[in-house]
Amino acid sequence: MRIQQVIVTGKEQVSLENLDLNVKDLSANELLIETEVSFISAGTELAIYTAAHKDVNRPGAWCAYPWKSGYANIGRVIDAGSKRRDLVGQRVYTNGPHASAHRYEPQPAWGVLARVPEELSSEEAAAARMAMVAIAGLDAAKPQFIRTVVVFGLGMVGNLAAQLFRLTGAVVIGVDPSATRRHMAETCGIPYTITGTEEEVAAQVKQITKGQMANVAVDAVGHSAISLQATRLTANGGDVVVLGSPRCEVQGDLTEVFSAAHYRWVNIHGALEWYYPAESLMGHDYSQQKKIAGIFQWIIDGRLKLKPMITHTLPPSDIKKAYQGLLNNKEEYVGVVLRWK
Repeated sequence: MRIQQVIVTGKEQVSLENLDLNVKDLSANELLIETEVSFISAGTELAIYTAAHKDVNRPGAWCAYPWKSGYANIGRVIDAGSKRRDLVGQRVYTNGPHASAHRYEPQPAWGVLARVPEELSSEEAAAARMAMVAIAGLDAAKPQFIRTVVVFGLGMVGNLAAQLFRLTGAVVIGVDPSATRRHMAETCGIPYTITGTEEEVAAQVKQITKGQMANVAVDAVGHSAISLQATRLTANGGDVVVLGSPRCEVQGDLTEVFSAAHYRWVNIHGALEWYYPAESLMGHDYSQQKKIAGIFQWIIDGRLKLKPMITHTLPPSDIKKAYQGLLNNKEEYVGVVLRWK
Protein backbone atom coordinates (compact mmCIF):
# COMPACT_ATOMS: atom_id res chain seq x y z
CA MET A 1 0.00 0.00 0.00
CA ARG A 2 1.41 3.39 -1.02
CA ILE A 3 1.21 6.01 1.75
CA GLN A 4 2.46 9.48 2.57
CA GLN A 5 4.28 10.08 5.85
CA VAL A 6 5.92 13.03 7.60
CA ILE A 7 9.62 12.47 8.36
CA VAL A 8 11.98 14.79 10.24
CA THR A 9 15.34 14.19 8.57
CA GLY A 10 17.55 16.70 10.40
CA LYS A 11 17.59 19.95 12.32
CA GLU A 12 14.67 22.03 10.97
CA GLN A 13 14.37 19.63 8.04
CA VAL A 14 11.03 17.91 7.47
CA SER A 15 9.35 16.43 4.42
CA LEU A 16 6.27 14.52 3.31
CA GLU A 17 7.53 11.30 1.76
CA ASN A 18 5.92 8.55 -0.33
CA LEU A 19 6.49 5.12 1.24
CA ASP A 20 5.32 1.55 0.88
CA LEU A 21 3.38 0.10 3.83
CA ASN A 22 3.10 -3.67 4.17
CA VAL A 23 -0.57 -4.36 4.89
CA LYS A 24 -0.34 -8.15 5.08
CA ASP A 25 0.12 -10.54 8.01
CA LEU A 26 -1.45 -8.40 10.73
CA SER A 27 -0.94 -9.86 14.21
CA ALA A 28 -3.98 -10.83 16.27
CA ASN A 29 -4.13 -7.42 18.03
CA GLU A 30 -2.93 -5.24 15.16
CA LEU A 31 -4.95 -2.69 13.20
CA LEU A 32 -4.58 -1.13 9.77
CA ILE A 33 -5.84 2.44 10.01
CA GLU A 34 -6.55 5.02 7.32
CA THR A 35 -5.94 8.46 8.81
CA GLU A 36 -8.49 11.27 8.81
CA VAL A 37 -6.51 13.81 10.87
CA SER A 38 -3.44 14.00 13.07
CA PHE A 39 -2.41 16.65 15.59
CA ILE A 40 0.99 18.26 16.07
CA SER A 41 2.53 18.23 19.56
CA ALA A 42 4.26 21.60 19.68
CA GLY A 43 6.45 20.54 22.62
CA THR A 44 7.97 17.18 21.79
CA GLU A 45 7.80 17.44 18.00
CA LEU A 46 9.43 20.86 17.88
CA ALA A 47 12.12 19.77 20.36
CA ILE A 48 13.08 17.00 17.94
CA TYR A 49 12.61 19.18 14.85
CA THR A 50 14.97 21.84 16.28
CA ALA A 51 17.42 19.27 17.71
CA ALA A 52 16.73 20.58 21.23
CA HIS A 53 16.19 16.95 22.25
CA LYS A 54 19.62 15.54 23.07
CA ASP A 55 19.02 12.11 21.49
CA VAL A 56 18.21 13.10 17.90
CA ASN A 57 21.70 12.22 16.71
CA ARG A 58 22.12 9.09 18.85
CA PRO A 59 21.65 6.00 16.64
CA GLY A 60 18.91 3.73 17.90
CA ALA A 61 17.19 6.38 20.04
CA TRP A 62 13.40 6.54 19.71
CA CYS A 63 13.66 10.08 18.27
CA ALA A 64 16.83 9.68 16.19
CA TYR A 65 16.90 11.21 12.71
CA PRO A 66 15.25 10.29 10.41
CA TRP A 67 12.21 10.37 12.72
CA LYS A 68 8.65 9.51 11.72
CA SER A 69 6.91 12.24 13.69
CA GLY A 70 3.50 12.44 15.30
CA TYR A 71 1.61 10.59 18.02
CA ALA A 72 -1.97 11.85 17.88
CA ASN A 73 -3.95 10.17 15.12
CA ILE A 74 -7.65 9.76 14.32
CA GLY A 75 -8.61 7.33 11.57
CA ARG A 76 -10.87 4.52 10.38
CA VAL A 77 -9.90 0.90 10.87
CA ILE A 78 -9.82 -0.73 7.43
CA ASP A 79 -8.44 -4.10 8.51
CA ALA A 80 -7.61 -5.85 11.77
CA GLY A 81 -6.14 -8.99 13.25
CA SER A 82 -8.27 -11.83 14.55
CA LYS A 83 -8.80 -10.33 18.04
CA ARG A 84 -9.73 -6.85 16.78
CA ARG A 85 -12.19 -7.61 13.99
CA ASP A 86 -14.97 -5.77 15.86
CA LEU A 87 -13.14 -2.49 15.21
CA VAL A 88 -13.18 -2.67 11.41
CA GLY A 89 -15.02 0.39 10.11
CA GLN A 90 -14.74 2.19 13.46
CA ARG A 91 -13.19 5.64 13.97
CA VAL A 92 -10.40 5.35 16.53
CA TYR A 93 -7.86 7.41 18.43
CA THR A 94 -4.30 6.08 18.53
CA ASN A 95 -0.78 7.29 19.22
CA GLY A 96 -0.12 6.78 15.54
CA PRO A 97 2.15 8.99 13.38
CA HIS A 98 1.54 11.72 10.82
CA ALA A 99 0.82 9.34 7.95
CA SER A 100 -2.03 8.70 5.53
CA ALA A 101 -2.26 5.13 6.86
CA HIS A 102 -0.43 3.09 9.46
CA ARG A 103 -0.27 -0.25 11.25
CA TYR A 104 -0.93 -0.03 14.97
CA GLU A 105 -0.74 -2.47 17.84
CA PRO A 106 -1.62 -1.07 21.28
CA GLN A 107 0.79 -1.91 24.07
CA PRO A 108 0.11 -2.19 27.84
CA ALA A 109 2.85 0.33 28.71
CA TRP A 110 2.52 2.65 25.73
CA GLY A 111 0.08 3.01 22.89
CA VAL A 112 -3.52 3.96 23.57
CA LEU A 113 -6.44 2.74 21.47
CA ALA A 114 -9.91 4.23 21.95
CA ARG A 115 -13.13 4.44 19.96
CA VAL A 116 -14.09 8.03 19.10
CA PRO A 117 -17.70 8.96 19.90
CA GLU A 118 -19.62 9.92 16.75
CA GLU A 119 -20.68 13.27 18.24
CA LEU A 120 -17.03 14.33 18.65
CA SER A 121 -15.22 15.93 15.70
CA SER A 122 -12.03 14.29 14.50
CA GLU A 123 -10.12 17.53 15.02
CA GLU A 124 -11.08 17.78 18.68
CA ALA A 125 -10.50 14.07 19.23
CA ALA A 126 -6.95 14.42 17.91
CA ALA A 127 -6.33 17.58 19.97
CA ALA A 128 -7.46 15.63 23.05
CA ARG A 129 -3.94 14.19 22.95
CA MET A 130 -2.76 17.43 24.55
CA ALA A 131 -5.32 17.06 27.32
CA MET A 132 -3.81 13.65 28.02
CA VAL A 133 -0.51 15.45 28.64
CA ALA A 134 -2.16 18.19 30.69
CA ILE A 135 -4.10 15.90 33.01
CA ALA A 136 -0.80 14.48 34.29
CA GLY A 137 -0.46 17.79 36.14
CA LEU A 138 -3.52 16.93 38.20
CA ASP A 139 -2.30 13.38 38.70
CA ALA A 140 0.95 14.73 40.18
CA ALA A 141 -0.50 17.34 42.55
CA LYS A 142 -2.12 16.47 45.88
CA PRO A 143 -5.89 16.07 45.38
CA GLN A 144 -7.67 19.09 46.85
CA PHE A 145 -10.64 21.21 45.86
CA ILE A 146 -10.18 24.59 47.58
CA ARG A 147 -6.82 25.87 46.35
CA THR A 148 -5.10 28.41 44.14
CA VAL A 149 -3.23 27.13 41.09
CA VAL A 150 -0.79 29.18 39.00
CA VAL A 151 -0.05 27.79 35.52
CA PHE A 152 2.99 29.11 33.65
CA GLY A 153 2.52 28.87 29.88
CA LEU A 154 -0.87 29.01 28.16
CA GLY A 155 -0.21 27.01 25.04
CA MET A 156 -2.31 23.89 24.43
CA VAL A 157 -0.97 21.95 27.43
CA GLY A 158 -0.97 24.86 29.87
CA ASN A 159 -4.42 26.07 28.84
CA LEU A 160 -5.86 22.57 29.21
CA ALA A 161 -4.12 22.03 32.55
CA ALA A 162 -5.63 25.32 33.76
CA GLN A 163 -9.08 24.23 32.59
CA LEU A 164 -8.73 20.82 34.25
CA PHE A 165 -7.62 22.31 37.58
CA ARG A 166 -10.57 24.68 37.39
CA LEU A 167 -12.91 21.71 36.97
CA THR A 168 -11.72 20.51 40.41
CA GLY A 169 -12.84 23.79 41.99
CA ALA A 170 -9.48 25.58 42.03
CA VAL A 171 -8.99 29.30 41.51
CA VAL A 172 -6.64 29.37 38.51
CA ILE A 173 -4.17 32.04 37.42
CA GLY A 174 -2.54 31.71 34.00
CA VAL A 175 0.80 33.34 33.18
CA ASP A 176 1.93 33.96 29.60
CA PRO A 177 3.62 36.87 27.75
CA SER A 178 1.36 36.36 24.72
CA ALA A 179 -1.77 38.52 24.69
CA THR A 180 -3.34 36.11 22.19
CA ARG A 181 -2.84 33.11 24.45
CA ARG A 182 -4.04 34.99 27.52
CA HIS A 183 -7.21 35.99 25.66
CA MET A 184 -7.65 32.40 24.46
CA ALA A 185 -7.40 31.17 28.06
CA GLU A 186 -9.99 33.71 29.17
CA THR A 187 -12.28 32.47 26.37
CA CYS A 188 -11.85 28.97 27.80
CA GLY A 189 -12.95 30.14 31.25
CA ILE A 190 -9.68 30.92 33.06
CA PRO A 191 -10.58 33.81 35.41
CA TYR A 192 -7.14 35.41 35.82
CA THR A 193 -4.43 35.79 33.18
CA ILE A 194 -1.32 37.85 33.87
CA THR A 195 2.10 38.73 32.49
CA GLY A 196 5.16 40.80 33.37
CA THR A 197 8.60 40.42 34.92
CA GLU A 198 9.10 37.79 37.59
CA GLU A 199 8.65 40.48 40.26
CA GLU A 200 5.49 41.82 38.61
CA VAL A 201 4.00 38.34 38.26
CA ALA A 202 4.74 37.62 41.93
CA ALA A 203 3.09 40.88 42.96
CA GLN A 204 -0.04 40.10 40.93
CA VAL A 205 -0.28 36.57 42.35
CA LYS A 206 0.12 37.98 45.85
CA GLN A 207 -2.68 40.48 45.22
CA ILE A 208 -5.07 37.92 43.68
CA THR A 209 -4.44 35.38 46.48
CA LYS A 210 -4.53 38.04 49.22
CA GLY A 211 -0.98 37.15 50.21
CA GLN A 212 -1.48 33.37 50.32
CA MET A 213 0.44 32.67 47.06
CA ALA A 214 0.05 29.42 45.06
CA ASN A 215 -0.97 26.12 46.58
CA VAL A 216 0.07 24.56 43.26
CA ALA A 217 2.39 26.11 40.66
CA VAL A 218 2.64 24.37 37.28
CA ASP A 219 5.47 24.74 34.77
CA ALA A 220 3.76 23.94 31.47
CA VAL A 221 6.61 25.53 29.49
CA GLY A 222 9.31 22.94 30.08
CA HIS A 223 12.05 25.32 31.19
CA SER A 224 13.94 24.93 34.45
CA ALA A 225 14.04 28.70 34.98
CA ILE A 226 10.23 28.70 34.95
CA SER A 227 10.16 25.81 37.43
CA LEU A 228 12.41 27.86 39.73
CA GLN A 229 10.11 30.87 39.36
CA ALA A 230 7.16 28.60 40.18
CA THR A 231 8.96 27.38 43.31
CA ARG A 232 9.35 30.96 44.55
CA LEU A 233 5.62 31.57 44.13
CA THR A 234 4.54 28.43 45.94
CA ALA A 235 3.12 28.69 49.45
CA ASN A 236 4.54 26.70 52.37
CA GLY A 237 3.55 23.05 51.97
CA GLY A 238 2.51 23.61 48.36
CA ASP A 239 3.30 21.73 45.18
CA VAL A 240 5.40 22.55 42.13
CA VAL A 241 4.42 20.45 39.11
CA VAL A 242 6.96 20.03 36.29
CA LEU A 243 4.48 19.35 33.49
CA GLY A 244 6.49 20.46 30.46
CA SER A 245 9.55 18.30 29.72
CA PRO A 246 12.66 20.33 30.77
CA ARG A 247 15.12 20.43 27.88
CA CYS A 248 17.02 23.72 28.26
CA GLU A 249 20.25 23.93 30.23
CA VAL A 250 20.00 26.53 33.00
CA GLN A 251 22.72 27.82 35.32
CA GLY A 252 21.58 28.36 38.90
CA ASP A 253 21.88 27.55 42.58
CA LEU A 254 20.31 24.22 43.53
CA THR A 255 20.44 25.23 47.19
CA GLU A 256 17.50 27.57 46.58
CA VAL A 257 15.41 24.66 45.33
CA PHE A 258 16.37 22.28 48.12
CA SER A 259 15.95 25.01 50.74
CA ALA A 260 12.36 25.54 49.57
CA ALA A 261 11.79 21.79 49.87
CA HIS A 262 13.45 21.59 53.30
CA TYR A 263 12.41 24.75 55.10
CA ARG A 264 9.03 25.42 53.46
CA TRP A 265 7.98 21.83 52.71
CA VAL A 266 7.49 22.65 49.04
CA ASN A 267 6.97 19.43 47.08
CA ILE A 268 8.35 19.14 43.55
CA HIS A 269 6.58 16.61 41.31
CA GLY A 270 7.44 15.29 37.89
CA ALA A 271 4.39 14.87 35.66
CA LEU A 272 5.29 12.77 32.63
CA GLU A 273 2.00 11.34 31.44
CA TRP A 274 3.30 7.79 30.94
CA TYR A 275 3.68 7.10 34.66
CA TYR A 276 0.35 5.28 34.34
CA PRO A 277 -0.06 2.37 31.88
CA ALA A 278 -2.00 2.60 28.65
CA GLU A 279 -4.31 -0.20 29.74
CA SER A 280 -4.84 -1.81 33.13
CA LEU A 281 -5.24 -5.48 33.88
CA MET A 282 -7.92 -4.70 36.44
CA GLY A 283 -10.92 -2.70 35.22
CA HIS A 284 -10.91 -0.39 38.25
CA ASP A 285 -7.24 0.62 37.90
CA TYR A 286 -6.29 4.07 36.60
CA SER A 287 -5.03 4.06 33.01
CA GLN A 288 -4.47 6.19 29.92
CA GLN A 289 -7.48 4.44 28.37
CA LYS A 290 -9.74 5.72 31.15
CA LYS A 291 -8.28 9.22 30.83
CA ILE A 292 -9.01 9.58 27.13
CA ALA A 293 -12.57 8.26 27.54
CA GLY A 294 -13.19 10.85 30.26
CA ILE A 295 -11.61 13.66 28.23
CA PHE A 296 -13.78 12.83 25.21
CA GLN A 297 -16.88 13.10 27.38
CA TRP A 298 -15.76 16.40 28.94
CA ILE A 299 -15.29 17.87 25.46
CA ILE A 300 -18.70 16.63 24.31
CA ASP A 301 -20.55 18.04 27.30
CA GLY A 302 -18.72 21.38 27.14
CA ARG A 303 -16.70 21.17 30.33
CA LEU A 304 -13.39 21.13 28.44
CA LYS A 305 -12.88 23.58 25.56
CA LEU A 306 -10.45 22.77 22.76
CA LYS A 307 -11.92 24.49 19.69
CA PRO A 308 -10.59 27.99 20.53
CA MET A 309 -7.04 26.59 20.52
CA ILE A 310 -7.24 24.80 17.15
CA THR A 311 -5.95 27.71 15.12
CA HIS A 312 -4.99 25.91 11.89
CA THR A 313 -6.13 22.91 9.86
CA LEU A 314 -3.58 22.29 7.12
CA PRO A 315 -2.87 19.68 4.43
CA PRO A 316 0.09 17.38 5.21
CA SER A 317 2.03 19.02 2.37
CA ASP A 318 2.20 22.14 4.59
CA ILE A 319 4.07 20.37 7.41
CA LYS A 320 7.11 22.67 7.08
CA LYS A 321 4.80 25.69 7.29
CA ALA A 322 3.10 24.18 10.34
CA TYR A 323 6.33 23.49 12.22
CA GLN A 324 7.81 26.90 11.39
CA GLY A 325 4.58 28.63 12.40
CA LEU A 326 4.46 26.85 15.77
CA LEU A 327 8.14 27.61 16.28
CA ASN A 328 8.32 31.26 15.20
CA ASN A 329 4.78 32.67 15.18
CA LYS A 330 3.31 31.75 18.54
CA GLU A 331 0.78 34.59 18.43
CA GLU A 332 -1.03 32.93 15.52
CA TYR A 333 -0.13 29.23 15.75
CA VAL A 334 -1.31 27.36 18.85
CA GLY A 335 -2.97 24.11 17.79
CA VAL A 336 -2.39 22.63 14.33
CA VAL A 337 -4.32 19.75 12.76
CA LEU A 338 -3.14 17.93 9.64
CA ARG A 339 -6.12 16.78 7.56
CA TRP A 340 -5.36 13.67 5.50
CA LYS A 341 -8.87 13.04 4.12
